[in-house]
Amino acid sequence: MFAGHIGVALVIGRAERRVNIGVFVAAALLLDFVLWLFVLLGWESVVIPASFVTTRQAVFVFPYSHGLLAGLAWSALAAAGAWLTYERLAAARARAAMLLAAAVFSHWLLDALVHRPEMPLVGATTEAFGLGLWDNMPAALVAEAAIVIVGITLFIRGGDLSPGRAIAISALSLVILAFTVVGMMLAPPPSSPLVMAGSSLVTLIPVCALFAWTGRQPRNGRP
Repeated sequence: MFAGHIGVALVIGRAERRVNIGVFVAAALLLDFVLWLFVLLGWESVVIPASFVTTRQAVFVFPYSHGLLAGLAWSALAAAGAWLTYERLAAARARAAMLLAAAVFSHWLLDALVHRPEMPLVGATTEAFGLGLWDNMPAALVAEAAIVIVGITLFIRGGDLSPGRAIAISALSLVILAFTVVGMMLAPPPSSPLVMAGSSLVTLIPVCALFAWTGRQPRNGRP
């Protein structure tokens, strides 16, 4: 799930407009940043099985990025970072920290919906979670598309965005949704786990940067 994380970031980000939506998107994708970095470092692993062509599912060992307690820890770290960064928000500082923590943990919740039971409580050998919605890929993609549409709708309607910014954020979200659908249905298997990790990181960084650019505050103060 990629576009779905962005949809949730839009829903959460509408609650605090003074924080750039790009920050909420980065928070919602943080666990994947950690995952792919840790794969490159050899601390976590991903296997591309022969069944990938039909199932579109890799097999992960990722207790430090996608374990339940790890997800809570990364969420707490994001909250602490937001608390230190957004001193200018005064009374709303705690709310911004909580919202960014919620964006981080939303990643774990959505992944637990689609992954098979491989998301551990703590270590790789502890109880694992996952409802396996990806076993029914069309249903999973419909659910992901619905999350994105709801996110766009709520974010656009919930703020005084200029038409240009509303169109840019909507178009960017829909393009990412389209690439997600194509990637999950038609893209060939990655040639190796390291290529998968590297290409994923290369994708995540410009996506967050584009949302940060479209969500920047104009000098006249209008969102």
